[in-house]
Amino acid sequence: MQTVVNSHPRSSFIIEPSQPLRIVALGDSLIYGFGDPEGGGWVERLRRRWMVAGHDGHVLYNLGVRGDRVQQVAQRLEHEFRHRGELRHRVPDGIILSVGVNDSAHLGRPDGRNFTEFTEFQHNLNILLDQAQQLCQVFFVGMTPVDESQMPFSDCLYYTHADQYRYKEATRLACSERQIPYLDIFEQWLARGDQWWRSRLSPDGLHPNSTGYAALLQDFLQWEPSRNWITTPASAA
Repeated sequence: MQTVVNSHPRSSFIIEPSQPLRIVALGDSLIYGFGDPEGGGWVERLRRRWMVAGHDGHVLYNLGVRGDRVQQVAQRLEHEFRHRGELRHRVPDGIILSVGVNDSAHLGRPDGRNFTEFTEFQHNLNILLDQAQQLCQVFFVGMTPVDESQMPFSDCLYYTHADQYRYKEATRLACSERQIPYLDIFEQWLARGDQWWRSRLSPDGLHPNSTGYAALLQDFLQWEPSRNWITTPASAA
């Protein structure tokens, strides 16, 4: 494991090379893992890799809540950060965030208002990122593309690639301004072709399926910022 220093001028976090990490993952259903009955989502799959008997692996807490938007994650961020099992006597070393797709949805009809208006989304996002960065090292995992042909979701939410792009770009730029690593899953998956990414979504057109979450985990593990931050123990899984 390598030493990591957050170069943002307002904070600096140093992790000792031999020290197992304590990590919290906060966000929406992409963190929660909805749609993956086999592995429980990419965060759960990652947690299991670190649960090898006889190995002092990293500790990972899944704090995903289905349907959460940026505002809800910001509201529960610090409480979740400071009150989580064994972390009560030692605050986490890192936060993985993944949220924003629910904010982008149109309500009721394809041209309805966004669940979170764009300017409000930007405001809430700035609050979330600033709060998180004052606590510890932060990483942001972006949203997966939706299948527009399967909308509306739950008979009332219309997700589109155009809105996804707008909201994820705002997130990417906000992270860049703060030197927070951002994994652009939306662009990566679309670049692999329609057949590839569509086959990794559940029938609802919104959530990844088990194959999709397995791919998402590999994207995270192969991402340079995460490779430089964590050392994944050997796993039988």
